[in-house]
Amino acid sequence: MPGTSRSTSPKSSAASGADDRHPDDRLVRELSSTDATMLVVSSVIGVGIFLTPGAVAEHLPHPGAFLAAWIVGGLLSLAGALANAELGAMYPHAGGDYVYLREAYHRFAGFTVGWLSFFVIYAGTVATLAVGVGEGVGAFLAVGDTEKLLIAIATIVACSWVNYAGVRSGARFNNVTAYVKLFALVAFAVVGFLAGDGALEHLTRAPREAEGLSLGAFGLALSPVLFSYLGWNASVYVASEIRDPGRNVPRSLFAGLFLCTTIYLLINALYLYALPIDALRNEVRVGEVSARALFGGVGGGVVAALVLASVVGCLNATILVGPRIAYAMALDGLFFRGVDRVHATNRTPHIAIVAQAIAAIGLIVVLRRFPSVLDYTTFAIVLATMADTTALYVLRRRQPHRHRPYRAWGYPLVPALYLIANGGIAVAMLIGRPLECISALLVAATAIPAYVILSRRGQRSG
Repeated sequence: MPGTSRSTSPKSSAASGADDRHPDDRLVRELSSTDATMLVVSSVIGVGIFLTPGAVAEHLPHPGAFLAAWIVGGLLSLAGALANAELGAMYPHAGGDYVYLREAYHRFAGFTVGWLSFFVIYAGTVATLAVGVGEGVGAFLAVGDTEKLLIAIATIVACSWVNYAGVRSGARFNNVTAYVKLFALVAFAVVGFLAGDGALEHLTRAPREAEGLSLGAFGLALSPVLFSYLGWNASVYVASEIRDPGRNVPRSLFAGLFLCTTIYLLINALYLYALPIDALRNEVRVGEVSARALFGGVGGGVVAALVLASVVGCLNATILVGPRIAYAMALDGLFFRGVDRVHATNRTPHIAIVAQAIAAIGLIVVLRRFPSVLDYTTFAIVLATMADTTALYVLRRRQPHRHRPYRAWGYPLVPALYLIANGGIAVAMLIGRPLECISALLVAATAIPAYVILSRRGQRSG
């Protein structure tokens, strides 16, 4: 029921490791290790790898620094994944970092990060990807802005319906798109290097202005890189639907992130092979431009189709994951009424799926340009993942005897490095993109009155 408080204390099952999900959580464990891994792959590999390298090259006009940014982004994501693997295996529930912050600190801390994750990170990403679909279809059909908007909205509705119909239907669609995406990207890279019209010297030659690279520039470059890695923690949000989560949640994080980092390095090396770093700088459609340089006009068309398919797959994965945050909050009486309902036949959080679709469609109306939304979303990601990493330290101290199927490698040093690095990135983004970052903070601030209203309502109905 919407006003129900948690009646199962985490302390009561801390030592035994029993499944202490909320007593009203009626989601079913239907997802395999492969499903969870492919969910990570689809969540990560979307529009970013085809569009954001130009922004990275603008900040880092040196081939070595350009590729290093993608390696650092993968390592930072891995450091976060190590912490999330322990937390996700400890708390194999719906909701991800909402749960971790609630258990480590207070319901308000969990609510704030959950509110930020749902309305900024996931709804914002769904909106951004849907707009990308509209633009992609528009490039093929030469339709106007109104038609592109309608295509974006229709895509959100269609993917939401797939996930409304069942978690298995959403996972099957996701698996197919993930495998096709991986195969197509590897084929693109292999054929590009073997038969494309590129030059290896592009990988080593740097323009003169590259001599003035700074840590601030590297921090700003990591904004689009981290956006491109968004989704590495996707499986923790659906942990209550993953079979044997103590083993499969960590496995899905590491396997999925390994696949994505390998693909990113391969594709970005191909971009440099196709074009010198100067030609990549501030280029929005890097994938298409590189393909045309390698294969001529036909290459651009093929990559445009691949981009469109990749974005649809990522959109579907994001729509699958995001509603679990609102659902988990609603179970604690901390979201709008009815969002904690599970469809009697489909066994999905159908009201939460509808709520996310409405939020994303609303955001589409205010979207103007891709980089602005990118930084708005990425700053929120940095804050949220830093918060749940601090929860790891708190829970190690407060619940030392709780069953931990996986313990974070490198603790306490590696999580600390993750916090320091992301703190530096957050500062660089605040200085370089203040409007977008402040907008994200303002959305987070709306959690304060929302929490007061929803928690009081929950107390009255409880």
